[in-house]
Amino acid sequence: MEWNFESAENLVRALRAGDVTSAELTDAAIARIERDDQAVNAICVPDFDRARAAARDADRARARGDGRGAGQGEGPGGDRPLLGIPVTVKESYNVAGLPTTWGMPLHRDYVPAEDAVQVSRLKAAGAVVLGKTNVPLGLQDVQSFNAIYGTTNNPWDHGRTAGGSSGGSAAALASGFGALSIGSDLAGSLRTPAHFCGIYAHKPTIGLAPSRGMVPPEAPALPVDLDLAVVGPMARTARDLTLLLDVMAGPDPLTSGVAHSVTLPPARHERLRDFRVLVLDEHPLLPTGAAVRAGVGRVADALIGGGARVDRRSPLLPDLTEAGLIYMQLLASGSSAQFPDARYEQLRARAAGLAADDRSLDVARLRGTVLSHRDWIEVNNRREAHRHGWRRLFAEYDAVVCPITPTPAFPHDHHPDPLERLIAIDGVAYPYFDQLVWAGLPTMPGLPATAVPAGRSPEGLPVGVQIVGPMYEDRTPLRLAELLEREIGGFQAPEQGVPGRTAPPRGTRG
Repeated sequence: MEWNFESAENLVRALRAGDVTSAELTDAAIARIERDDQAVNAICVPDFDRARAAARDADRARARGDGRGAGQGEGPGGDRPLLGIPVTVKESYNVAGLPTTWGMPLHRDYVPAEDAVQVSRLKAAGAVVLGKTNVPLGLQDVQSFNAIYGTTNNPWDHGRTAGGSSGGSAAALASGFGALSIGSDLAGSLRTPAHFCGIYAHKPTIGLAPSRGMVPPEAPALPVDLDLAVVGPMARTARDLTLLLDVMAGPDPLTSGVAHSVTLPPARHERLRDFRVLVLDEHPLLPTGAAVRAGVGRVADALIGGGARVDRRSPLLPDLTEAGLIYMQLLASGSSAQFPDARYEQLRARAAGLAADDRSLDVARLRGTVLSHRDWIEVNNRREAHRHGWRRLFAEYDAVVCPITPTPAFPHDHHPDPLERLIAIDGVAYPYFDQLVWAGLPTMPGLPATAVPAGRSPEGLPVGVQIVGPMYEDRTPLRLAELLEREIGGFQAPEQGVPGRTAPPRGTRG
């Protein structure tokens, strides 16, 4: 039987029934990686020897009937829900004994001695880590390429990007390289690769899953409360997202004293016809391409067909223009914290000359880069007003469906200055980073958002949408994603990658 594209849930069932062993699953995943990853370049740091050893240990544990393997720890409640399941991990997570570089050549030899908290939780749950997946330089791109590990190609079209910054993880899942992966999301880094590669991902409520150990190379692995950024699960089914989120969620024991405990409220509804959904496909700051609008439309039709209440507009929706500008300022403010003094002063001088009434996204990013602490507090206060607006909206609706980016996966663009790149939307060019406005919609207020497949573009590329839910009610968008999967279908394996323009070769920047 072909196991590589099975869901984690089905693999757990097969392992428990004795239909397959973890060693067999792991060998099958490794064989597929060795066969296909030369073209995709998703797995940048393989760890096959330790994976095979962990798989054998999982099989011994299952044979003993104790659900535990020597030295592997213990999952929530004494259970090991991922026992024997092959998974991958984004390169930016510390894994003891493997390099953590964030794609930065200066740190190509840095090897941490301790696992990130989420890697520890994966192992404690019994998962078998196959290796690490590729990322962009410093995690700061909508594509995944760097001078150490080269370019990750989209499995559907090798001439296009798999997305970023969790692009390697999305490409790995779409290619059958493991059943699950973990990534991170500050500017759509879970959701955009899922949308581009046709898989599922979930951006949790801010702070729900601790990120300790998902830090730049050589930085101390401290339990820092991040602004905007989260860590989260990636999978090929909606139910698998919930399975993995339950492993990842819960306070950091260094700050809470609790080893692993979290209680999320159940989904608001179990039946599609009980959901109240606001559907959006237009943003005042950026057009939405026809292929993505069609994907949103397919989801809206499925919701209506299933009896859900669907609205296309609401006076309760927070102002999208202001939301986009606040998000860009907060994003840029955090990204510039480590800039050299000379560079910072240069940017501050440029910002001082801006017209006061200029409300473009480019200007919002520049202003955000040089925000004083006083100004940051003011922007943060405006964010809190938006959060309250979302609370009011979610008293009337259960979820919001909207795009993740305005286009499907775009051709590789490795211009050395990202600010000089453009994104083409139905033939019209826009600033490259403007495409982040949809991803920023739930990120700015810290809301959960689930990326789900929504069919294909006319060119055959995957198209996804995101389901945004109320804060700390992650199970609501996840449940709606599961119900939609039954209505419109979910993940489909790419055939062999649509032959696009020549892809940048593995191991080079392109």
